[in-house]
Amino acid sequence: MKIGILSIGQVDSQIIERIRENLNTILPKTTLAPMTKPLPTPEEAYDETRQQYNADIILNRIRNHTEKEKNLDKILAITDCDIFTPQLSFIFGKAEYPGKIALISLHRLRQEFYGKNPNAELFLERSVKESVHELGHTLGLRHCPNPFCVMYFSNSIFETDRKQSLFCSKCYTRIEDNLNNQA
Repeated sequence: MKIGILSIGQVDSQIIERIRENLNTILPKTTLAPMTKPLPTPEEAYDETRQQYNADIILNRIRNHTEKEKNLDKILAITDCDIFTPQLSFIFGKAEYPGKIALISLHRLRQEFYGKNPNAELFLERSVKESVHELGHTLGLRHCPNPFCVMYFSNSIFETDRKQSLFCSKCYTRIEDNLNNQA
């Protein structure tokens, strides 16, 4: 499986590279490559009242921006913007289920957001977990009831920290079945 990593707005290239390296370890049968042309943050996605960006609008822009990327199986988009969906006050990410496009936000994954000192390793760990989680949705996985599975729904950063960056055995089996059925 070939996954392109797309920056939405200004995202530190070192962070993208570290996420890519970690994803290669967790998803060894994949090729991950940064996409050369970043997508500017869609201004129409900004909600003045909430002071956040609507993830659905961003996903639509990504879809339009990457329509011609036929050589990629999946696209992982990474933004530093605070994102939401109308049903929730914030989200760490969103993806097509099943589909091609996954989006994560780094905004609330930093310790600084919670008034704490920076922690680069914890930030990377959280970023990887959310990336794997959203890519799992593109592969046909729903949320898992196992609080340690990467597919568990994180309603807070504490739940993100509790779960692992790996799929539980049930979710892993579902992914294998889904990929075998596509072949």
